[in-house]
Amino acid sequence: MIIQVKVPAVGESITEVVMGAWFKQDGEPVGADEPIAEIESDKATMEIPAEQAGVLRIKAETGATLAIGDIIAEIDTKGAPHQAPKKPPAATPSAIPPATKEAAPAKSDIDKVRMTPVARKILEDHHVSADGVKGTGIGGKITKEDARRAVSGGPAMDVARPPQAAPDQAATGQPVRRERMTTLRQTIAHRLVSAKNEMAMLTTINEVDMTPIMVVRQEHREAFQQKYGVKLGFMSFFSLAVCRALQDWPVANTRVDGTDIVYHDYVNLGIAVSTPKGLVVPVIRDAHRLGQPELEAAILELAEKARSAKLAIDDMLGGTFTITNGGVFGSLLSTPIINPPQVAVLGMHTIQERPVVRDGQVVIRPMMYLSLSYDHRIIDGRESVSVLIRMKELLEAPDPADLQL
Repeated sequence: MIIQVKVPAVGESITEVVMGAWFKQDGEPVGADEPIAEIESDKATMEIPAEQAGVLRIKAETGATLAIGDIIAEIDTKGAPHQAPKKPPAATPSAIPPATKEAAPAKSDIDKVRMTPVARKILEDHHVSADGVKGTGIGGKITKEDARRAVSGGPAMDVARPPQAAPDQAATGQPVRRERMTTLRQTIAHRLVSAKNEMAMLTTINEVDMTPIMVVRQEHREAFQQKYGVKLGFMSFFSLAVCRALQDWPVANTRVDGTDIVYHDYVNLGIAVSTPKGLVVPVIRDAHRLGQPELEAAILELAEKARSAKLAIDDMLGGTFTITNGGVFGSLLSTPIINPPQVAVLGMHTIQERPVVRDGQVVIRPMMYLSLSYDHRIIDGRESVSVLIRMKELLEAPDPADLQL
């Protein structure tokens, strides 16, 4: 029996994905539910498991752009490689003859041109002929971006071929490496540029004396771990402070919808996590309803799923406010970019011992800079400073009762 492995639906707004890495070789045996490959959407990377045990027949090459429902592989459940039907391979780069691999595809009409489903729809909706549209995808395929440039009248960008080095650069003979940006990285780039261009973004900065939190952690972390099975970290203190500060200053927990300000009567807290493939922001839903132990467990679970590429699309939707921690990499101070459609983001930074004045005396304290980037279209200076001051007050006076020991 032949089982077809297809691109699954990965989200309402996602119509195409990029074929990522294969974990198995063509012709290798696979077990039921064993991961065989991964696909990349503009929001996340998803593993594809084998539905049944058998022999794998790969039909899609790494880097190919695929529509939802496209066949990426077949599994021969009888386990005999010679029994797999010999179907002509899809028109992937490996199936294109060497002589024509670099040539532009024939453009006799829009149905015969190789393009992604999204690109075809864009051209059809705007009654734009595919003739003359430069395909920059693999094998000359017309991508969504190519179609949008054609509709807007912008120049086609030939990103399929690397630009020729200038003579003085070529003469050096120094090696270079070129890697395709992942779909996730392309989406991150697009969203960050859009945020900078569409928001009136400003940042207010303050600092927190971390001594009280360190004292609480030192006194209670063993009991906390024994009772809840998770370590008592810093993030739960900050998450709790954020949720309480947003309840006091709800304007920082909003979004813009046209000429309306939408207030969220809940906090879906995004925690930015750095992964090898880029920054992702999984969301703790209804974080304002959780105690500190539940927040600590949720943060740990989402971070582990993010770093092992196990996040689902739903894990990253619906955030109303985000925390990003550059301090884990040693950042002393930064101005984080807002994660749209949110209107504010909190930046945490490295803890550094610094001289400060306490009761007229200069003492050394573990200090952390906090930065709140905010959309000045919605949040004024008074509100932004007040939100950050409230967070500072809560962090410098942690209540051990919140640990629920």
